[in-house]
Amino acid sequence: MLRFHFTAEDLTRIRVARAPDPLWEVAVSLHRFQTRDGRWAYAHWYRTARLRLREAGLDHAVRNFLLPVFPRASYFPDFLTPAEGEQGLDAGLDAVLAAPRGQVAEEAARLAVSVGAPSWVSRLADDDMRGRLVRTLRAYHRAVIAPYGEQVDACVQAERIRLARALLDRGTGGLLGSLAPTIRWRHPVLEVAPYPEERDVHLHGMGLLLIPSYFCWKSPIALADAGLPPVIVYPLQRDPVPAPVPGDGQPLAALLGRTRAGILRATATGATTSEAARGAGVSAATATHHTAALRDTGLITSTRWANTVLHTLTPLGAALLTTETKSKPPTAQGRSLTPTGARGTARPAPTNPHQTTPPA
Repeated sequence: MLRFHFTAEDLTRIRVARAPDPLWEVAVSLHRFQTRDGRWAYAHWYRTARLRLREAGLDHAVRNFLLPVFPRASYFPDFLTPAEGEQGLDAGLDAVLAAPRGQVAEEAARLAVSVGAPSWVSRLADDDMRGRLVRTLRAYHRAVIAPYGEQVDACVQAERIRLARALLDRGTGGLLGSLAPTIRWRHPVLEVAPYPEERDVHLHGMGLLLIPSYFCWKSPIALADAGLPPVIVYPLQRDPVPAPVPGDGQPLAALLGRTRAGILRATATGATTSEAARGAGVSAATATHHTAALRDTGLITSTRWANTVLHTLTPLGAALLTTETKSKPPTAQGRSLTPTGARGTARPAPTNPHQTTPPA
């Protein structure tokens, strides 16, 4: 079990990542190639990713270069998921390049001892090898993460709204108690179980960064180095990864009408099915029908938690409402309807840490 020990000051320093962390998404998406556990939830992405990697000529590099340094095992190096990744892909990759040679060498050695690694991993401390790694990571992200960028972002933003509602309704304890099913809040300790080791992390006023992850499956991930700013990467509670929305224009035609427009507006700041129904002046059953149509056309995303379904806008839905708002003449009381809007770890070991299913 992993335990985070909070002080009163730590409870005031809980943050939620503002956007998907691209390097964490790279890391945990690479884990999806190494196990069949949860593959049903990523079936479309998995098939598409294999095809895209072959087309980009990256299948060999992923199999022989990335998977060995991102094993789905009890450890992979800290420097591969730096805190700067919260600022975007470029900032994160720059931090990978700038990591101290001593840190990289130490973590490469730990990887070799912990889970095994090819001999060339020790050369990651060299600038030329690290430059090659960064180029490969950028190409991998472009091929299989970036095409899902809006979808990933929409899910993370929906999670931020869900956590905000939990905080407002039930306080900090409600927020911490509403994370992944394997995370439990028992004041003043946040417990993660099962976990591959017994470990206690005393935050000592540093707070905790919560990083919801699209490609993380079931098991949260925490830092191995106690000297780094504490984070916990945890899986989003969501439906299986769907195929991209067809672009034939037919689904959007079904959106025309006062009721669906009203429900779409109600989701601008996040709304449950009951709240959307009240906003549109319809029954909950009718609202459920219309939210399904809006979701199928890619205008909203729906997050299930316990007995509640929270609906939020996707970037496409927000753009549609923005266009609608701009097309209307200003009124005295008019207002916008659109919302305003880290690293190596002790990680859960797979059933078979040497099982891999690399891209063909």
